[in-house]
Amino acid sequence: MNMNKVLSGFFFILAMTLNFGFFYGSPEILAEHSKYELFAAIVVNLIATIFKFGDKTQVGSVLLATSLVADIQLIASASVWALALYGFDRMDAEVTAAIISLSGGALLANITSVAIFIGDTLKSKR
Repeated sequence: MNMNKVLSGFFFILAMTLNFGFFYGSPEILAEHSKYELFAAIVVNLIATIFKFGDKTQVGSVLLATSLVADIQLIASASVWALALYGFDRMDAEVTAAIISLSGGALLANITSVAIFIGDTLKSKR
């Protein structure tokens, strides 16, 4: 068993599930989306990105790209939330939809990353 693959797979899947946990819920009701879960999703996504830096294959490049997309979108989501709450002191349905939409894009990138990771794992020889 390759412990590096186990750890990287763990963080890829954890990043996806945390992102889904934040994304799931009504896009109009921000109270259904935990700021702590968004923070955890960002941290775990960044850890997953670090794991992807070591892979020098073509698949590794695609995995890194999907992870960077997820990182950027989650950080943008948190930035919009912080700017709306503390900068403009305005949290309405439009801002809430933007926060949730950005995390949805990150979720799609995470799903793509996990699908590629599983495909690569199934393809590899023992």
